[in-house]
Amino acid sequence: MTEPIIKFDKVVKRFGSHTVLDHLDFEVNPGEMVTIIGPSGSGKSTVLRILMTLEQIQDGVVTVEGEPLWHERKNGDLVPASEKHLRKMREKLGMVFQQFNLFPHMTVLRNLTEAPRQVLGLSKKDATERAEELLERVGLSDQASKFPHQLSGGQQQRVGIARALAMRPKIMLFDEPTSALDPELVGEVLKVIRQLANEHELTMLLVTHEMQFARQVSDRVCFFDKGRIEEQGPPDELFTNPKRERTREFLKAVLDPDA
Repeated sequence: MTEPIIKFDKVVKRFGSHTVLDHLDFEVNPGEMVTIIGPSGSGKSTVLRILMTLEQIQDGVVTVEGEPLWHERKNGDLVPASEKHLRKMREKLGMVFQQFNLFPHMTVLRNLTEAPRQVLGLSKKDATERAEELLERVGLSDQASKFPHQLSGGQQQRVGIARALAMRPKIMLFDEPTSALDPELVGEVLKVIRQLANEHELTMLLVTHEMQFARQVSDRVCFFDKGRIEEQGPPDELFTNPKRERTREFLKAVLDPDA
């Protein structure tokens, strides 16, 4: 069996007295495209934020490529991770946020070249070549010299995807990447994510409200509720024949809200 590339083992995350992840067990295999769905507050985005080291955990262990994320091994024990360890682990992951998070004072090209040069130590020439290749991949070669405010929301999000890819991560995380977009711009972003999923060199974890898209591109869909996985399985199985009553209720509400 292949070792999971992401593993949550009895992970607990609380905000104050509110438990967001309740002893969560969750695994993702290399090259797998996994989509997380569920109601607001079920812990979906928290999973991604923990992986990006934006939120600490209170209990349990998260591993990425077999290495503890929030801990490191010292003399056979697990101790809290140092900043150096967290930095090293972050390089394995790229994240695309809801709100694009581009640097507004930088051109599109510089948004893509800044981190590879500063963090990975690429030369200006190599970083530029990588950026130009990625802009072509997301259909934005002609926008390299523009600033983020000169682009549509859909274009900004595609730049966000290219920027994350510029760091050559092993794992791509998408946190509701279309939720801030006007409906007519959603398709262009989903098209890029679909292309990435089809290429299948990346492991991808997607949180989304786009149920039809989740059904089309995922290898597996996980339905989260109250900080745990209520049900998971291949998309056709989960969407057409959910086994749990809570999954059925949720899908009915989101797929047929007027019923």
